[in-house]
Amino acid sequence: QLRLVESGGGLVQFGGSLNLSCAASGGTLDYNYITWFRQAPGKEREGISCISASGTNANYADSVKGRFTISRDNAGNTGYLQMINVKSEDTATYYCNLHTANWIRNYWGQGTQVTVSS
Repeated sequence: QLRLVESGGGLVQFGGSLNLSCAASGGTLDYNYITWFRQAPGKEREGISCISASGTNANYADSVKGRFTISRDNAGNTGYLQMINVKSEDTATYYCNLHTANWIRNYWGQGTQVTVSS
């Protein structure tokens, strides 16, 4: 059974940076997309960035474009989300999802909390 574990969350100052990881075990990241989501208290979960299976294509929500960078290391079975110039509105629990292009098969991690302090 494939399992995803996010890490790297924590407390970060406004304008600071943080690097999140999404490690897969019991399976491989290969051939699947990775999408990062986040959910702030009282709000719906939102997708913020997605990277293709090969890593050649990535897209971002407007709210994080230019500040977040998604990447992956298929050999290391790990996905990443680099966050710079963080803002208060980035405070949320961040989740990674490994999924097929049509989302018929997808796996969630347990999430990692990011809190931005002013």
